[in-house]
Amino acid sequence: MPQTVNIMVEGGKASAGGSLGPALGPLGLNLGLLIKEINDKTQTFAGMQVPVSIIITDPAAKKYEIKVGIPPTSALIKKELGIESASGNKKEKIAGDATMDMIRKVANSKINAMLSYDLKGAVMEVLGTCVSMGINVEGKDPKEIQKLITNGSIKP
Repeated sequence: MPQTVNIMVEGGKASAGGSLGPALGPLGLNLGLLIKEINDKTQTFAGMQVPVSIIITDPAAKKYEIKVGIPPTSALIKKELGIESASGNKKEKIAGDATMDMIRKVANSKINAMLSYDLKGAVMEVLGTCVSMGINVEGKDPKEIQKLITNGSIKP
């Protein structure tokens, strides 16, 4: 019966420390090779936390499969804006100002992992994340952008 280990790793920087070693060590897998494969597969997400699933398909033969997920929407937004953290209090401090192109890019990269059925819904979800992060979109509150999309003034 396959066993799955789910972890979050920094893109391209997985190591045997933290949660990875203790979770996989007892399974007898070659940790060095496994970590190298994880780092190769997550390199494009450098600087972001990435969900990774290791599915041990045959424990006796030490066969496994690595599935890399998509980083959280907030991490993708921070990478697009080049910021380290969101604003804890958006009324006092705005963490950044995104463009609609940035919002669309994040929405397109996350659309398969979202509840949305189309780009418009995905864009609305990303804008909702911007609200909670204290990030404006083209100088406006993301809630205002959502209203403009809903009434058709702006295309998603």
